[in-house]
Amino acid sequence: MSAPVLEERTVLVIYTGGTLGMIETARGLAPGGHIEARLRRALADLPPVRRASLPPFEVLETDRPIDSSSATPEDWQRLASLVAHHYRQHAGIVILHGTDTLAWTASSLAFQLLGLDRPVILTGAMRPLEAEGSDAVANVEDALRFAVTPRLQEVAICFAGKLLRGCRSRKWRTREADAFTSPNQPLLGERVDDEVVLYPGRGLVDHQRGAPRLELADYSAIPPGAIVRLALWPGIQAWQLEAWLRDDRVKGVVLEAWGGGNLPDDPALVGALARASGEGKLLAALSQCPHGPVAFGGYAAGRGLADAGVLSADDMTPEATFTKLVHLLALPLPEEERRRRFLAPLVGER
Repeated sequence: MSAPVLEERTVLVIYTGGTLGMIETARGLAPGGHIEARLRRALADLPPVRRASLPPFEVLETDRPIDSSSATPEDWQRLASLVAHHYRQHAGIVILHGTDTLAWTASSLAFQLLGLDRPVILTGAMRPLEAEGSDAVANVEDALRFAVTPRLQEVAICFAGKLLRGCRSRKWRTREADAFTSPNQPLLGERVDDEVVLYPGRGLVDHQRGAPRLELADYSAIPPGAIVRLALWPGIQAWQLEAWLRDDRVKGVVLEAWGGGNLPDDPALVGALARASGEGKLLAALSQCPHGPVAFGGYAAGRGLADAGVLSADDMTPEATFTKLVHLLALPLPEEERRRRFLAPLVGER
């Protein structure tokens, strides 16, 4: 069904940096300024009917536009605070962001903006706004249209004509315009001809509703590097795991296991994980396979994770698992409540 449109208020477009706003220089692509004028000029070239149906929008540039590969949890926190400050004055928010860590930012915003009652949509481009054959205008056009659909009440990514749940998405291709995928969650919507369409029954509004309860935790309280991401490999040794896990600065671990959640048959590895878990560190395991969940205990090789107190990430993405750990560790919660919340679906991430 076509998405109903909320027309009486504007969309706020927040520009954070990324390829979309870059310009050619003698040294290669570099951040460009005057993004609002450039964006309006580009949208003015759309066919008249499509141009006339775009919602009105305002543009806000962040103080320090960045290449998204330089983003940190504190950047996620600042962006969430910016959205929280402005969102009630707008029908929806569109965030222009670099593609490299766009899915990480989308996941983090989903956890910080719990109970969101309108769209927050991230998009970007694989080629700059003024480049020949750029995908930027189409992505921004679609994002603006989705941003005024009142039944969309969550953080989403709009890219290449597709609308994906933010905390279920991953950047999947390095060059193609169709750069993002949602491996374990169907599309929330997509562009069909010149219309944007929301698919019924897939959004958070149909499954998790309640009063907005934004959780804007202080991410600066988490020391840099407190959450690490470790992937198993054949021949991994317990001392290699312990080199990370015994460091007191490490508070959380994203552990990428094999298949449905399997470990090597090595008691020393299980012991290293159990010691870290016993010290109060949050360890969460997901599969190195992009599709499907982990299920501890399906094989004997997987029992070690459960025995060591490792939490199951189910079918979450690495981006969502990491950002959920960041968020929970930033909240003033006892350990058992953090573990309980990790295992619960908060924003459709699992």
